[in-house]
Amino acid sequence: MKTVNVSLVGVGGQGIILTADILAKTAALAGYDVKKSEIHGMAQRGGSVTSQVRFGDSVASPIIQEGTADVLVSFDKLEAVRNAGVLAANGVALVNDLYLVPVTVSSGQQPAAEDLDGRVRSAFGRLVMLDAMKIATEEAGNARTMNMVMAGALSTLCPFSEADWLKAMAELLSGPKAKLLAVNEKAFRLGRAAAGS
Repeated sequence: MKTVNVSLVGVGGQGIILTADILAKTAALAGYDVKKSEIHGMAQRGGSVTSQVRFGDSVASPIIQEGTADVLVSFDKLEAVRNAGVLAANGVALVNDLYLVPVTVSSGQQPAAEDLDGRVRSAFGRLVMLDAMKIATEEAGNARTMNMVMAGALSTLCPFSEADWLKAMAELLSGPKAKLLAVNEKAFRLGRAAAGS
C-alpha cells in the first residue's frame, strides 16, 4: 500500500491531537506502519494546531510535504483555507462548517475574513463539509465530542474497518476517560453517517 497522508488542522481545544492519535492507533491496529507529528503553536490560547499522520506498508518520515496530503481534515473553515496548500491536487478536504473568530479579529487588530464559505468551496476540488458541532451538540448530546464526529467522517475516507476505529478509541479512552467512551462512540457513528457511510 502506498503511503497515505492525512493532515489534521484547527485551533487549540478542539481535540485535534486525540483525533490524530485515534487515527494513528487505528492504522497500527490494521497492520500498517505509522508515523505522526504535531505542531501545537499557541494551542492553549486558541492558536493553530496541526497534526500529521502517515500510514502505509513502510513510512520513512512523519512530515507531510506541501501539496501531498491525501486528506485534509479541518476543524475550522479559516484553518481549512490557511492550510489548503498541503492538499494534493486530487486530495479530499473534510471541513467542519465552523468559524471560530480569531483573537486578532475580535480585538480589532485584524479584519474578519470575507466570504469564507466561498473561499472554502473555491479552494478544494473535492470537498466534504459537515456541521460537526451541531451533530455533537444536538444528536450526540455533548459539544465536546465534535472531534469524534469529525473522526467518524474521516473514517469513511480511510481503508480501516469500523471495528478497528472503535478498538482504537477504547484503548485511548481508558482509565478515567472510560466514562466518556459511549458518548464518543455515538458521536463517531453519527459522523460516519453524516459523511455518507
